[in-house]
Amino acid sequence: EGEDTRLDSLRGSRWRKSAEKTRERVQQEVRGLLELYAKRELARGFAFPPADGLYREFEEAFPHTETGDQLAAIAEVCEDMENPWPMDRLLVGDVGYGKTEVAIRAAFKAAQGGKQTAVLVPTTILAQQHFVSFTARLTGFPVNVGLLSRFSSKKEQRSTLEKTALGGVDILIGTSRMLQKDVVFKDLGLIIVDEEHRFGVLSKEKLKEARENVDVLMLSATPIPRTLALSLKGMRSISLINEPPRNRARVITAAGPWSAHLIKSAVSRELGRGGQVFYVSNRVHRLDEKASFLKKLFPYAGIGVAHGRMKEGDLEDTMLKFYNKNIDILLCTTIIESGLDVPSANTLIVEDCQELGLAQMYQLRGRVGRREETAFAFFLYPEGRPVGHETLERLDAITTLGERGAGYDLALEDLRIRGSGDLIGAAQHGSGRGGAESYLYYSILEEEIGRLRGKLPSSAEVTADVPCLIPSSYIPQEAIRITLYRRLLRLENPAELRSLEREVEDRFGPPPESLKNLISVSLLRSAGGKYGIVSVECDRKKTALRGEGPLFGELGRKKFWTPSEGMVTGPGGSKGLEDVLHALRHGKRVQ
Repeated sequence: EGEDTRLDSLRGSRWRKSAEKTRERVQQEVRGLLELYAKRELARGFAFPPADGLYREFEEAFPHTETGDQLAAIAEVCEDMENPWPMDRLLVGDVGYGKTEVAIRAAFKAAQGGKQTAVLVPTTILAQQHFVSFTARLTGFPVNVGLLSRFSSKKEQRSTLEKTALGGVDILIGTSRMLQKDVVFKDLGLIIVDEEHRFGVLSKEKLKEARENVDVLMLSATPIPRTLALSLKGMRSISLINEPPRNRARVITAAGPWSAHLIKSAVSRELGRGGQVFYVSNRVHRLDEKASFLKKLFPYAGIGVAHGRMKEGDLEDTMLKFYNKNIDILLCTTIIESGLDVPSANTLIVEDCQELGLAQMYQLRGRVGRREETAFAFFLYPEGRPVGHETLERLDAITTLGERGAGYDLALEDLRIRGSGDLIGAAQHGSGRGGAESYLYYSILEEEIGRLRGKLPSSAEVTADVPCLIPSSYIPQEAIRITLYRRLLRLENPAELRSLEREVEDRFGPPPESLKNLISVSLLRSAGGKYGIVSVECDRKKTALRGEGPLFGELGRKKFWTPSEGMVTGPGGSKGLEDVLHALRHGKRVQ
């Protein structure tokens, strides 16, 4: 469990030291990133041919109507594949939002270009389900799909491996079995990693090893912090599918202490409407005890048990029985968190949720609510036992962000709670950056990467020794003040600022001077670099801007402002900031 965050004074030495350490760390990471990604960035990839008549026919064979987000993601993936450099894209979409169709179209495009596709999935069950989905979708088209998993016999595996090596398999779907040395492709062109948060860094990099010119597409509803951090840092492209399919019901999510009364009530309600229940208890040795408990409560219900230590055949039989509604309650471990699609299972109960990460909880919740009926998810921790701070934050996130399409928001929250992990190396989360964590870290990293790519930073360094705050006398509600501070941090241009100013004035009246100062400083910090401003220093006596560009000439012509080499100086306090903001609103950008 994490420690409580310590707040630093912006005027104190602790914050400055933290910021300096952050900049040093960023510079080290960027140097390492350049070495790590240089080969891939400079590698000559395969430019797949643009869509033809057969591809259009394949698109039209899709039995559902695509959502706008889905079409946008497909277009982005196709554009990447048609470019002459390797694709490295992360596709984030909620459970059941159509990520698989995007992957199938990418694989079909690869097959049309004469290349093979490797689809890496975390579990045997998901591999089997994908094999069925891909095969059904590609029926009638000249594409061969192979499966490599523990459900396949040794003879079937040998046959699949031989065909793959000879080019007879266009799309090979498999678990980590595909990472073994005996798996050889004749001409691999695309790697698709599904549920990417379930794989370690080393597993994901292993497939890419020695294949620097292969396109990579990673799919996830809740990408782990390291992957999301890479996407935020501009090292990998990201596509978002936030639009739900039609008639999709939301999942009502609750968290609290375990209670036999709650279990009886929740399960009875689901069985009473003819549905099925997932009951997750992630300790194999406790499953028999739990099965007896459930049998006493529900003597007429069919109860099945599923976990990763079962024989392949037994596990497959249990899953098929549950899918075919021969089992009412599936008592299982988190083996079901990936890919199992059972339309009539609409209640999920998870014990000992304090042992699970946010991504795991979210994936488990994704097993229910995949159709039109209202679904329920209960995350329970032991009764009477203290719950840690990080656990409470995760439970607050999973219950608060309960709407469909929240996977990306949950990943952002997980990024904040756990940290991004190492950009280089095997750690997928955690940070230890101290005071200057997320916002400053990413701002500096974006700036450093941009500088190395020859791009001017969009932000400017601003020091203001004048009052810059939202007074409680102006907006008494603390929550509204915090929201406004956050919105000011995200300002990108004068038009956004003007819109925010009008909104604030409409709601609360004319803003006080300290808020006007804060508004000016916020825009200068976030967007000053776009106008050629490198730094701004403002106190009560003078305001000094350093940099170059049309804005400096405009300010230099104003009364009380004096231009000199690489800088311009004018009045201090609110008057100086007001002049700079006016020039910013009417000035020309340099980038």
